[in-house]
Amino acid sequence: MKKLSAIGLVALVVIAGYALTNRAAPAAEQDSAARLLQWRDLFNGQDLTGWVNVNTAPDTWSVRDGLLVCSGQPIGVMRTDRQYENFILQIEWRHMEPGGNSGVFVWSEPTPGPGQRLPRGVEVQMLELEWAVQHNQTDAYVHGEMFGTMGLETVPDNPRGTRSKSIEKRCKGKGQWNEYIVVCVDGVIKLSVNGKFVNGISKAQVKKGYLCLESEGAEIHFRNIRIMELPPGVTTPEQTASLAP
Repeated sequence: MKKLSAIGLVALVVIAGYALTNRAAPAAEQDSAARLLQWRDLFNGQDLTGWVNVNTAPDTWSVRDGLLVCSGQPIGVMRTDRQYENFILQIEWRHMEPGGNSGVFVWSEPTPGPGQRLPRGVEVQMLELEWAVQHNQTDAYVHGEMFGTMGLETVPDNPRGTRSKSIEKRCKGKGQWNEYIVVCVDGVIKLSVNGKFVNGISKAQVKKGYLCLESEGAEIHFRNIRIMELPPGVTTPEQTASLAP
């Protein structure tokens, strides 16, 4: 029998569990759930439709040969045009410079706070392998780290201070594609790096907000960015990022 990929297994478990707990639900609710459990592209390979440049230069983000290209200059983010709560995110990325730094933010505020370049949210780190050597951080797999930014609190699965570190080295270096699968449900985030779940956090203070891609000093490429929205939970206004004006 053909083995399920990590992403297929997660989706299967979510869909099966939701079907079992909602099989007596009215037909209209079941139809609504079915519409949720579908993949939707967040990048169309042609332009930046669906994304908002928050605080970077007009040429920081571009599309080249079907890839979303970030120059890395200046430091800042580009965000989705709407918020997301519970979902599975698939994204592929590759750094083009040794020691490159970037990330994807989930459950993020729409803009950084005063005097800040990055927003409050949960960052899923994307570091080129040489970064650890350049910054003398060889005691942990810092690529794939997860942490709250700008004071947002989380509980790390694999603590490195307040951050959660990957428990296995799975990222590939400069010029090679990496795949992240980020499963976000009710304040819990689990990260798969190139086909294996190796990191996570729980009890995030905020569990609904924007997705952001980060520009932080080095050229990085993205492709195959897609999302499967899952049914919502009980999320209070205090657990929701503010809406963009």
